[in-house]
Amino acid sequence: MADIYEVSVAMDLRDDLSEAEIAELQWHLGLGPEPERLSIVPEFPIVVENGLGELVTKDAPAPLLGCHGEAWKVGGALTSVLVRREQGWALTARQEIHPDDYDRLGELLNWLATKASDQHRRFDGSVHIGWIRFYEADRPDPLRVRDGRTVWP
Repeated sequence: MADIYEVSVAMDLRDDLSEAEIAELQWHLGLGPEPERLSIVPEFPIVVENGLGELVTKDAPAPLLGCHGEAWKVGGALTSVLVRREQGWALTARQEIHPDDYDRLGELLNWLATKASDQHRRFDGSVHIGWIRFYEADRPDPLRVRDGRTVWP
């Protein structure tokens, strides 16, 4: 058994993204090169063993919604798209994630919520980002950001 979830993000973003933010978002979506400086999700710490057998932390940036191609557990295809609209941007992504990646992906989703168009804002102040479902489940749960934090199932 695997702890894999399907995450689907479908949202419209406002038109106030800077060129640097667009470039970093494209990298996270697997659509462009890694920028020289990361600011949306600035750190990607991982623990590795060095040549002396000691555990050390190093920074290993990796796109958070950047898989494209065949899905491993959820079926279908994994993809991410960012399209320029007349007013703003349209973002759609379908990815597989493990709960170990919730924190880092949550940072990106929290940032996206601050850039979301008003149609994604709910009566309780949360921002609807998309959906999440355990790979064996039949129905997805809403994926929202509330008070600056991603609400995971």
